[in-house]
Amino acid sequence: MSSKEQVGPTGRPLPTFPKPAELTSHGPARIIAMCNQKGGVGKTTSTINLGAALAEYGRKVLLVDFDPQGALSVGLGIRAHELDTTVYNLLVSREDDIHDVIQHASENLDVLPANIDLSAAEVQLVGEVAREMVLARVLRPVLDEYDVILIDCQPSLGLLTVNALTAAHGVVIPLECEFFAMRGVALLVETIDKVTDRLNPRLEVDGILATMYDGRTLHSRDVIRSVVGHFDDKVLHTVISRTVKFPDATLAAEPITTYASSHGAAESYRQLARELIARGAAA
Repeated sequence: MSSKEQVGPTGRPLPTFPKPAELTSHGPARIIAMCNQKGGVGKTTSTINLGAALAEYGRKVLLVDFDPQGALSVGLGIRAHELDTTVYNLLVSREDDIHDVIQHASENLDVLPANIDLSAAEVQLVGEVAREMVLARVLRPVLDEYDVILIDCQPSLGLLTVNALTAAHGVVIPLECEFFAMRGVALLVETIDKVTDRLNPRLEVDGILATMYDGRTLHSRDVIRSVVGHFDDKVLHTVISRTVKFPDATLAAEPITTYASSHGAAESYRQLARELIARGAAA
């Protein structure tokens, strides 16, 4: 390793991810599911801020709120509980047009909102033919309008999450830098392998994203070393550190990239966007 090479929190040399080239056209979209069955690991925060960072780099991005809690919608200032139509209506009926449901959040960034109604979809879809492929059908009309579609999955491995994995090209797994958070990753990877084998052979893991990292603690550093030891180059170089700026940005209903544009957390998500583009996962 050259003396000039910087070592990142993962313990590996940290590459330089160049600013991506501007696009001359848009679409078809690469669909990425942000997935982990454990709650509180930074899925929604990462979906919002990765989407905002990709939009800054000229990518047209659609964020799909696929959690009945509707946190992604609320985090971008959308009053989803007041909406007559959400992603739920698109799942259970063919009468609504997805273009009428999509909300504009900011330049290059749109949202397909959700609210508590989505919790009923899992039961209603049980009797559907090809029930695992309903979300893929919903997204099909807009694939050529976006470069990246990010799906914020609910914290479970139920039918909604399987729908997201079946629709997706790739998966990003946000993983809190905490020992117990690691225990469920093997089960999630097993579910991803089953979906790949039975429903969606194109599906691949785009990366494991370490979140809520605190470099001052031995525990965080040990967890990252263990994750890299288990998953090697599937672990992304970008690591998201814990900061109070994230809940502050949520209260302001803004991505961190606009709420605190020069903060290190905002730069981390810009680096994540560049890394995924460099990997070809969000090109």
